[in-house]
Amino acid sequence: MSTEETAPALLATVEPELRRVGFAFVAGDTMTAHLAECGPLDDWSEFAASWNDLAIDTYMADQGRYRRRRHGVYAADATSLRREPAQPHYQTLEYNPLHGGIARWFEPIEPRWDAGSSLPTILRYCERLFGALAPHVNSWQIEVHQFRIEARAGEQGLPTPEGVHRDGVDYVLVLLVTRRNIASGTTTIHQPDGTLLGRFTLAAPFDAALVDDARVCHGVTPVEAVDTAAPAYRDVLVVTFRARP
Repeated sequence: MSTEETAPALLATVEPELRRVGFAFVAGDTMTAHLAECGPLDDWSEFAASWNDLAIDTYMADQGRYRRRRHGVYAADATSLRREPAQPHYQTLEYNPLHGGIARWFEPIEPRWDAGSSLPTILRYCERLFGALAPHVNSWQIEVHQFRIEARAGEQGLPTPEGVHRDGVDYVLVLLVTRRNIASGTTTIHQPDGTLLGRFTLAAPFDAALVDDARVCHGVTPVEAVDTAAPAYRDVLVVTFRARP
């Protein structure tokens, strides 16, 4: 998608920040306005409720049962967005020393969200923004992850058990869906040598982190339950874009 076709607000705010430092924090009200330029969010409440139906991640190297997820793979170019056949999530050990090197199969994102409004709108936003950053890319492979990280009495939840890392893609969106009864969960951004570049907490729905994965590393601090007698969790949607050869 050409710069002229890209929503003006994306170019005026987020894109320059990503170019300058390799990441951007976008507050929820601003992010909602940007998404509205790319499509409707009519089914957001229902989509957010679908995080209550995620399966336990059984690949955790620490044997933890605190992470739930669903996964889907999509393809996009300037004219189309489509779901790809089911396939595993794979990272090399270089990018994920804990869980890399194996094909991890997760329960799929429910197909009904492909025909809804919120998920396609979010993916169109990403395609426009990341396409403006990389206008030479004609086609993208997209992976979408629904994550819930739970915290219980005496047990932290680890949003990034592998620590500060890169995902091995080109660009990443982390969009907060819900925080309930948790403390911490602070996002940190680092240079490859470990130098801290920034820190912020996704606290309100639609708060977002946008990351140029080739330039910077990111991590999230553990979450803890505030009231250990009540459910405590952090729900995010993670979208990664990788240029197709």
